[in-house]
Amino acid sequence: MALAKGAATINADVVSAAFYLLSGWQEFFSVERDRHGRFPYSASVQQQYSFVALPVVNYYFDVLKTAVEHVSGQALQPRHWQGAAFASFITHDIDSLHGGWGTAIRRDLRHGKLFDAGRALLGKATGRPAPWNNLEHVQAETTRLGAPSTFFMLSSSQPAPNGTANADYKIDSSLLKRLRQLEANGAETASHGSYGTAADVTRLREEVGQYGSAGLAGNRFHYLCWEPRRTPGVVAAAGFRYDSTLGFAEHFGFRNSYCLPFYPFDFERAQAHSFLEIPLNVMDATLHHPNYLQLRPAEILPAIKPMFEEIERFGGVATVLWHNDHFDPANTTTGPHQFAEIMNDLRRRGAVFLTGRQIVAELCGR
Repeated sequence: MALAKGAATINADVVSAAFYLLSGWQEFFSVERDRHGRFPYSASVQQQYSFVALPVVNYYFDVLKTAVEHVSGQALQPRHWQGAAFASFITHDIDSLHGGWGTAIRRDLRHGKLFDAGRALLGKATGRPAPWNNLEHVQAETTRLGAPSTFFMLSSSQPAPNGTANADYKIDSSLLKRLRQLEANGAETASHGSYGTAADVTRLREEVGQYGSAGLAGNRFHYLCWEPRRTPGVVAAAGFRYDSTLGFAEHFGFRNSYCLPFYPFDFERAQAHSFLEIPLNVMDATLHHPNYLQLRPAEILPAIKPMFEEIERFGGVATVLWHNDHFDPANTTTGPHQFAEIMNDLRRRGAVFLTGRQIVAELCGR
């Protein structure tokens, strides 16, 4: 960029480059899909040029900001989130409430705790709540660490036609009562659209209808399914105020190379969609799953800290997904200890912790 008195020359088309990344152009016009119908990280420019953990669009906009400030002679003030430099969105996809017995029994046997293993077996046989039936415990832990939780609840217990599992629980009156109590204590309930609903607005509406007249503000699709030619329209037609699906399952970082919420582009109408996308930055399974990064516990925080530094720099939102089953003490790889390390780093940086509804209210005033 060349600066002169009253003028600035940018020798690159940063607007087109920003639009290409932020709009998801590469996904919309690509035929590459994985077995879940998702645009794969391996086909992305982020992987090709190794910038997935860098919010390139924010840097492009920073160039424009510098030019505007120079020409106008006035500084553009950075966004603040309730007085904080950046925000964090702590979320939990609830895929299972009745699992975890096998994990607990194997852990006890591995440590020679035969009595505890027997007690777990008896608990399973007598119908005691499973180790992963832990919504209240998850909220207590996030509250202890200074954040409200947003619970993305799966509303279908029927497997998908291809056999992919959905929830192992049902949205019944007992569970709804628990969710209302969690909300009274500061949590948010959101939709975790079941496998297949990313292309089926009728099913998605039916699922959301199970929560009554209160309505749900946000959604994230199971398995992070997102078909760019259809899914944005489904989210908009279902009436959600925000979505938080757009992150790569295979790698932490910025799927659209941007660290702030944004309105997805509607390619058919050449305008913005009506809902806000709150990008997903890091998921527990990404960090250690055998198909993904396979980081050791001590490697997790050092790997993602530079990403948090970028979000802090640009006043963005750090969205963290930690499934409820990863709060099981038996998980020592991406478990409660690693979650606490991440939370403590975000707190040290001065993040304000908000629910999805609160983020929408901050940005949109509604």
